[in-house]
Amino acid sequence: MKVKHILAGLLVATSISSCSDDFLDKQPLSEITAETFFNTASDLQLYTNGFYRMWPSTSIYNGEASTDNIIQTELSEEMRGARLVPTTGGGWNWEYLRDINFFLQEYEKSDDEAAKAHYGGVARFFRARFYFDKFQRFGALPWYNAPIAPDDTEALTKPRDSRQYVVDKMLEDLDWAIENLNEEQNTFEVSKYTALALKSRIGLYEGTYEKYRGIDGYEKYLEASVAASTALIEDSPYQIYSTGNPEQDYLELFNSQDANETEVILARAYSEDLNIGHNVNYYTTTSSYGRPGMPKDLVNSYLNADGTRFTDRAGYNQLSFTEEVQNRDPRLAQTIRTPGYTRKGQSIELAPNLGATVTGYQIIKYVTEPVYDTNGQSITDLPIYRFGEVLLNYGEAKAELGTLSQEDLNNSINLLRQRVGMPDLNLDTANAAPDSFMAAQYPGVTGANTGVILEIRRERRIELYMENFRWDDVVRWKAGQTLTQPIRGLYFPGPGEYDLTGDGAINVVLYEGERPANPISGIQYYRLDSDFTLDMNGLIDPHPDFNNRSFDENKDYLYPIPRIELQLNPNLEQNPGWN
Repeated sequence: MKVKHILAGLLVATSISSCSDDFLDKQPLSEITAETFFNTASDLQLYTNGFYRMWPSTSIYNGEASTDNIIQTELSEEMRGARLVPTTGGGWNWEYLRDINFFLQEYEKSDDEAAKAHYGGVARFFRARFYFDKFQRFGALPWYNAPIAPDDTEALTKPRDSRQYVVDKMLEDLDWAIENLNEEQNTFEVSKYTALALKSRIGLYEGTYEKYRGIDGYEKYLEASVAASTALIEDSPYQIYSTGNPEQDYLELFNSQDANETEVILARAYSEDLNIGHNVNYYTTTSSYGRPGMPKDLVNSYLNADGTRFTDRAGYNQLSFTEEVQNRDPRLAQTIRTPGYTRKGQSIELAPNLGATVTGYQIIKYVTEPVYDTNGQSITDLPIYRFGEVLLNYGEAKAELGTLSQEDLNNSINLLRQRVGMPDLNLDTANAAPDSFMAAQYPGVTGANTGVILEIRRERRIELYMENFRWDDVVRWKAGQTLTQPIRGLYFPGPGEYDLTGDGAINVVLYEGERPANPISGIQYYRLDSDFTLDMNGLIDPHPDFNNRSFDENKDYLYPIPRIELQLNPNLEQNPGWN
């Protein structure tokens, strides 16, 4: 049985056990005694396998529906500014931390030094991962490095530690893990390389978070990101996946059933044999599950195929669909349906299904053969850490530090561009003439590296689309106002017949009033102001009732702590603006 099947089965087994008396559940964990467990390598492996329940599932690809990356039928609470303080829940859950700390309290009794080193590293990796997820959501947190006894009032009512203290502790855990974890490449299990990837991510997050808020000392976190990224770039088996086919390689990285071992550092496993699936095909192809679509501002940010800016073209916002997607960065045609698109394993060219996307730009990333279109049947392994992100982290951290060179770009960002046949990013050219379209989205970027930082942000949003980075990127850049910009979709000048495949055949008819008599099979018919609303410029407006959205700079970067937690621990303070 393949390792991915073992790990996939584990996710099912442990999720079932959480409702039983299995030893992996929280309460039985605390009942395991040092006399009966933690003696062998198998004991340590079995226990730490339970930590893999922490992996996200569908939120790997649909988590960005809370932002301006994936637009759905209903705008998220974050986008509407409608979040409320919950009474309970709200992400303030600490059960996994108890499991991890219990393991770290007990595992040293084993006599197997190699196993202790590796699985101690696994536990510390997951503790850093646990805290980072909470940290991104709530900010500063109380740091706990041991299980808390029910009668330990002092620990249970501990106040938050500082941001820097918590980040330093996460990095301390990761440094220990990097030193002790096995170096064996394993796409579905934590290794030294996974810990380096997380360190690269955390360092960039906190370094930019603090820089864009004027907090002293941010440099050390950016330097930590650079160091971890450098170690992966120079001394790891990973590289950018490429067969030399710029029109397919990016798409194949995500729509292959098995995670690509060349680039994917760690993935969540799915298996048809074990009936463990997710719903990406159903999510992107049906008209009954949110109708996700890419927004026009993101489509506009893809460069032309020759590296020039699409938004420098006169009238770029009111081009027909076939015109606007022609001769663009090949990643656009490998992320949404464009002329020539066929489903994997088929040869029939398909137009965007406007009934399945509120913006008209239908997503194809991760989408596989139609046989997997039933809800919950997709089995593509989903990447959690991949080498492409590490390259982006490296380039951005160096740019924010002011130490970026052309050689650095060639060893990072330009490897991603070369995969899809795009011209290299040139440092001097980018800084000499920053893109005004990008600058309008991120007015907080200033200084000598403004141009190249904006270009790296362009690359990051495009390359990591649907990999659940957008919200955290907006937060760390202090760029919340980008989420209030108008959301638009495809351009249509008005009622009429439209060819979206470029073959001269009509695919879509937009009409007013009564549906046309004798509709033709295979053509999509939509009534304006009912099925779709066009704004005054002819652009699809998916949410005409929410065009005056706001983002509160004083509170909306963090989530509120539930009310019950503030009552249970009077030393906790609510996040600013949520009282």
